[in-house]
Order: sequence, then C-alpha cells, then structure tokens
Amino acid sequence: MRFQDLLAYEKSFALVMKIFEITKSFPKEETYSLTDQIRRSSRSVPVTIAEAHRKRIYPKHFYNKLTDSDGENSETQVWLAFSCKYISEPIFKEFISESLEIGNLINYMILNPEKFGVKK
Repeated sequence: MRFQDLLAYEKSFALVMKIFEITKSFPKEETYSLTDQIRRSSRSVPVTIAEAHRKRIYPKHFYNKLTDSDGENSETQVWLAFSCKYISEPIFKEFISESLEIGNLINYMILNPEKFGVKK
C-alpha cells in the first residue's frame, strides 16, 4: 500500500487544497501571519502521515509521526477559528467537520497500527 492510498492522507490532502484556495482571498495584511500559519499547519498533516507510513517498520517512529500529524490537525482547527471573519460559517463548519474526521482517521491508525504494516 502506498501512503497516497491511505484515507487519512487523501482526506487531509483534499482539505489542504481547499484551505489553499480559500486563503487566496484573505486580506494582504494576513499574508505573513494567519494565511501562512493555516497553510503550514494544514500541509503538515498529510506530510507527516506520509512520513509515518514510511517509518512504519519502526513502531515508535510511526506513533510519533502520527501524533505530530494529529497535533498539526488540531492547530489547523485553531487557525480556522481565527479565520471566521474571512470565511463563511458554512465553510468553517465544513472544514472543521473534515478536520475532525481526519483526526478520527489518524487516531484509528494509532490504535490499529498492525493494519498499516506496523509489526509490534
């Protein structure tokens, strides 16, 4: 299985692209703060899922990367909350819902490592 086939990766990558598109409309004064932060934290989620997949032969590294990914996902939720005045309530709720689903998928991977090639 390739990391690109992991549901958590697919969904987190899709959310990254939505966030990238919507942040294009953020005010210029937010470029180096809110826009930069939300893009970086959201991009870190699929990146660290991919790293976890590559490190799956080392259980501690697998867990470490996934907990990092979960943390970045939570950070993205905070930045989304700060973005409320720039995005509509329905889009905010959609993005948070997707982020929560991604968090559940990451948690599933942490709790079921053997299903992802980790040998205990």
